Amino acid sequence: MKRVMGFALFCVALGMILALVLPNLFVSVLCIILCILIGYNLFCC
Repeated sequence: MKRVMGFALFCVALGMILALVLPNLFVSVLCIILCILIGYNLFCC
């Protein structure tokens, strides 16, 4: 459980860093959605 939560937090942080770097809002939103889907799959599967 700790590894899953740690990976989810890491993924959220990575998405935030990419949102700071990327100027396009659409790409940032896609990155956030990707991180949410990865976190959901790791948590449920």
